[in-house]
Amino acid sequence: MKEDIAKVRTFAIISHGGAGKTSLAEAMIFDAGATTRLGKVDENSSVLDFEPEEVKRKTTISSSIYSFTWKKQPFTLIDTPGDFNFISETKTSMQGGDSVVVLADAVDGVRVQTEKVWEFATEFGQPKLIFISKMDRERADFAKTVQDIQNNFGKACVPLQIPIGAAESFKGVIDILSGKAYVYGQGDSGKFDVKDMPADMVESAGRYREAVVEQVAESNDELLEKYLESGELSPEEIRGALRDAVISGKLIPVACGSGVGNMGIQPLLDLIAECLPSPLDRGPVQGLSIKGDAELTREPDEGAPFSSLVIKTVSDPYAGRLSILRIFSGTLAPDSTVFNAGKGAKERFGQLLRLKGKNQESIQSAGPGDIVAVAKLKETVTQDTLCTERDPIVFPSVELPPAIYSLAVEPKTKGDEEKIFSSLSRLMEEDLTLKLDRNDETREMILSGMGEIHIEAIVDKLKRKFGVEVNLKLPRVSYKETIKAKARVQHKYKKQSGGRGQYGDCTIEMEPLPRGEGFHFYDKIVGGVIPRQYIPAVEKGIAEALHEGTLAGYPVVDFKVDLVDGSYHTVDSSEMAFKIAGSMAFKKAMSDAKPTLLEPIMEMEITVPDDAMGDVIGDLNSRRGRVLGMETKGYKQIVKAQVPRSEVLKYAPDLRSMTAGRGMFTMKFSHYEEVPGPLQDKIIELAKKEKEEK
Repeated sequence: MKEDIAKVRTFAIISHGGAGKTSLAEAMIFDAGATTRLGKVDENSSVLDFEPEEVKRKTTISSSIYSFTWKKQPFTLIDTPGDFNFISETKTSMQGGDSVVVLADAVDGVRVQTEKVWEFATEFGQPKLIFISKMDRERADFAKTVQDIQNNFGKACVPLQIPIGAAESFKGVIDILSGKAYVYGQGDSGKFDVKDMPADMVESAGRYREAVVEQVAESNDELLEKYLESGELSPEEIRGALRDAVISGKLIPVACGSGVGNMGIQPLLDLIAECLPSPLDRGPVQGLSIKGDAELTREPDEGAPFSSLVIKTVSDPYAGRLSILRIFSGTLAPDSTVFNAGKGAKERFGQLLRLKGKNQESIQSAGPGDIVAVAKLKETVTQDTLCTERDPIVFPSVELPPAIYSLAVEPKTKGDEEKIFSSLSRLMEEDLTLKLDRNDETREMILSGMGEIHIEAIVDKLKRKFGVEVNLKLPRVSYKETIKAKARVQHKYKKQSGGRGQYGDCTIEMEPLPRGEGFHFYDKIVGGVIPRQYIPAVEKGIAEALHEGTLAGYPVVDFKVDLVDGSYHTVDSSEMAFKIAGSMAFKKAMSDAKPTLLEPIMEMEITVPDDAMGDVIGDLNSRRGRVLGMETKGYKQIVKAQVPRSEVLKYAPDLRSMTAGRGMFTMKFSHYEEVPGPLQDKIIELAKKEKEEK
């Protein structure tokens, strides 16, 4: 029924790492009576951060979902990771929410990662509510944090609640529209008394109320006209327009409190119920036909065709794959068959599960706004659409940043290579930013992710879930070799050892090409000096030889070869002889054509706070980087640069250290450039040494 769907609130809790998201979520479910004990991250009693890797690091690595009831309304919260290392988990799970609660730390304010997840919410069209956390911490500053929020996210962010005191003297919050004060007792029971507003706070509350009224008025033409005429709006008019203003994004409420101290949580839950959208408010969800040639929509209606998006996958070697779905339309029951629209596959499942952190409960039906789990789907992974075969639809998948940190991985036990590959493949079903590739040039298996902590957590999971232990090391850089001059070389391969001999003679002209052109071979033989059947053998000999250059054994690129002359023997010539002749001619020509080393250059975009800018620029210069441009965004600086790959193999942990975890970056391959002379000598010497040791 629409009346029931209108009560549903499904929201993600987002922010930077360490802002207190999990503590807030634990307080919400405790105050709602869903748990009998307030879970604490520091005491390892959280029902949301329960994976051993999370307990070890005391931080959220996997998004956790908890469905509960607040004042007879169905609520589902999604507790997301705040660390950029786990950005895939955050962004894909955020798609399960109709709105977001954004945390801003009362001590540290808005951080880079907060801005990034804010952008995700904007991308998804999700209304926002801001909660200023840690009001009971030393140096907590509400006014300064509000200013920081408005500088970063605009004047539409206005407090609907203000704190009574701060740090050790923090004891509650004031609802500035009703004037009620929620005053909390000692401890973290969440018990409070509703009192009149303290007299010394009436003036400041009035100023904040005026800002709310102005913002509400600006969201509605009729109210704006009345406000301009009378300078005031009634409480009923404000409350009536507040919800529409929040859902349209014209007003972003700001609340405050403490998750760890369990203060200000019940007023926040009331605000979520009052202001944030239901699936009905969100309206139809957009998708595409299977062929992608038509736009489709799904109404948040139980009577509509079933449709859902897989927002998370959990792989277990014993229990199998658990798929977590956000339902957008229709209903779902246990023992059903669904259709994976993207893969064209039918999937059948048994139990239908509601998630309560680390626990699950079996349910008999689910509908729009619900997040549920089903087990052992064979084809389905995160970002897949599940629907009915009769009415298929494909919901768009999100764009995720490319991996920025790579390590070479090898088994501790010989012969476990295949086990590593199969186990990591299972973990890649959970984590879309995790990549495993075989580098044929360096003969290494490369594990790539979003940072050092990401890779460490994956290695821990490998051991715990699959019993696979690995060694990690920095990967070798994929250098290339090329030439800078022209060369003409003849090579005659002649061998006589009794019986039929070997004879192949070719003359080649070698010449450099622009970057990225690769290898080109041209047949310029005239007069049949080399028979047609032997010419491909010359090209093949060169193509095989270019995999190992004469400088340091790296692949040779960006050159062309003209086959211009040669000779043959009617008896002794063969394809093999001309292949060898081509290979030897190539090696001689390369030595004569001023060979040089090329290195991969990465394109980087680094976002850092103002106060770290000098250190970051100086560090980039020390890494032979070229700064291409800088852009100011609030209190943050965005630096665009190009840096050699060899200089940024450990940039993820280095930037974290430089900025105290407040910086983030993206990185992708740009192009190859010549290595400076003195460095070439070192690389060549190291390559020779490695070759001798083999």
